[in-house]
Amino acid sequence: MSNRALLEVIALDAEDAIAAQAGGADRLELVTDMAADGLTPPRETFAAIRAAVDIPLRVMLRKTDGFAAGDVSVLVRAARELRAEGAREFVLGFLNPDGTPDLAAVEAVVAELDGCRWTFHRAIDRAADRDQLRKALADLPGLDTYLTAGSAAGVGEGLPVLVAEAARRGEPGYGARMLVGGGLTLSHVPVLRSAGIDAFHIGGAARPSGWDHPVSAEAVAEWRAALA
Repeated sequence: MSNRALLEVIALDAEDAIAAQAGGADRLELVTDMAADGLTPPRETFAAIRAAVDIPLRVMLRKTDGFAAGDVSVLVRAARELRAEGAREFVLGFLNPDGTPDLAAVEAVVAELDGCRWTFHRAIDRAADRDQLRKALADLPGLDTYLTAGSAAGVGEGLPVLVAEAARRGEPGYGARMLVGGGLTLSHVPVLRSAGIDAFHIGGAARPSGWDHPVSAEAVAEWRAALA
């Protein structure tokens, strides 16, 4: 049985996507505007990336900086337009001001996804109660992944939380796959792999020259080799 872990890479455009696939990425997270930590890309960008690569794409549904949903009707419309363009996997996650999950917003968007698979992103790292959030979302259709660093400060601070949550796999609220990202470095991989974590997400690590430069196929290949 293969021990290969999933490697997801952030892509901003078709050039990023082609390089990430060439380096061995298994899946892409599509966003725009990393100054706002990643917002929904235009449907034209999705279409260009879909035409350029043949690996799975998860598209961000987020229209404002931070973790408030904003105008939910705008998010629902974006989801509808992206699905019409062929998108079948998504990323989303919204919190109330008190750090509880904004279930009304999440449920409204998920209803528009009509069973598509989706990731609840790093809003979990800002939640008032991670366990409560997981249990509140557990029965939503399509939720198969949590993108998390274990801490708002990044994987370096969140390692104990990630290891502890990995040990709870299969408990109520812990059925979704854990996708680790947010300040992730290659030095974190051995501890995470030994905890049974098998999915990793990189953004800046795929761009050694910075966010003003495209994804490096060589950098992605280094991660692919480390996770094989």
